[in-house]
Amino acid sequence: MNKSTDYWFPAKRYGWGWGMPVTWQGKVVFAAFFVLLAIGALTLLPRYGQLSFVIFTVILSVILMVICWLKGEPPKWRWGNK
Repeated sequence: MNKSTDYWFPAKRYGWGWGMPVTWQGKVVFAAFFVLLAIGALTLLPRYGQLSFVIFTVILSVILMVICWLKGEPPKWRWGNK
């Protein structure tokens, strides 16, 4: 696994997808995701119910995946170090 500083999110060693962020920009994106998720839980669940929170969570998750796709290592299936 090549840990280039150009990528905010490195590829996972096993499986498909990205691991934890390695740059400060990636850590800010990751933290913002969880902060927005918590704010959504505290505001949407009491006022509008579970469905609105699920829709909000799906939208946030799609945004996070798009950022990972654009700023992370190209995804492919990995079987570990060879």
